[in-house]
Amino acid sequence: MKGPLFYSKILLFGEYGIIKDSKGLSIPYNFYNGALKVDENPSEEALKSNESLKRFASYLESLDEDLVSFDTEKLKEDVEAGMYFDSSIPQGYGVGSSGALVAAIYDKYATEKITVLENLTREKLLKLKAIFSEMESFFHGKSSGLDPLNSYLSLPILINSKDNIEATGIPSQSTEGKGAVFLLDSGIVGETAPMVSIFMENMKNEGFRSMLKEQFIKHTDACVDDFLKGDIKSLFRNTKQLSKIVLNNFKPMIPNQFHELWKKGIETNDYYLKLCGSGGGGYILGFTEDIERAKEALQGQKLEVVYNF
Repeated sequence: MKGPLFYSKILLFGEYGIIKDSKGLSIPYNFYNGALKVDENPSEEALKSNESLKRFASYLESLDEDLVSFDTEKLKEDVEAGMYFDSSIPQGYGVGSSGALVAAIYDKYATEKITVLENLTREKLLKLKAIFSEMESFFHGKSSGLDPLNSYLSLPILINSKDNIEATGIPSQSTEGKGAVFLLDSGIVGETAPMVSIFMENMKNEGFRSMLKEQFIKHTDACVDDFLKGDIKSLFRNTKQLSKIVLNNFKPMIPNQFHELWKKGIETNDYYLKLCGSGGGGYILGFTEDIERAKEALQGQKLEVVYNF
């Protein structure tokens, strides 16, 4: 048995900001994916995943049935038969490993599911987001529900505010273009929960709150608008500002050995780095007007191009 594939995602803009109502833009990233599976001879990884699914299945029974209900008998039966989530999505890397799993379980076991094929009104999108938020909270405390939403729909999602989200189109890629968005592998697994609690702790500080509102959210919103309009010049100006703000105010979320590289990008304009997800490890997101120059400047680092301008 093998179920349909669900993809990883990248939150291009909006990390941390969307907790406080900034705009955000999330895109599917088809390089990684996962599917529900049953094998005759399961590997150790498969057995671990199956154990986790057992706990997840019990957790799903505790969710409010007015919000979502599942065919839990079928789910438990499949889990007993050894079902697991076979995934190439790296965990703790900010590309939505638990989101893809949540999407796969909803797709297969939700009893009155909202499907991708119907007319996705804002109400339906918000309802899906609410369902996914509850489901994904099992994995790391508080979840916005955006990762599973992205994975489930396999469409770019524009977050205008908490209660206003829409599926959107993004400018098509230019294969000839020198500009690129890329992922930089920090080589460290990041944990979402501790990073979010550092952020929440910082939010008690008035100076941090006003920086977030007057600088971080301002430039995040501008980046989203620039990207969707295809205004590359303005996008790079705003991304540079965002990169500076993150370096100055979100240091704990940037692995130590990347502080210098981060600064170097801002000083040379060869590339600009920003957080991918909650930070603390995993991937770092990079933006460059010239990918060859960025590769030279980041020699020895592992780069994956995600999008070409």
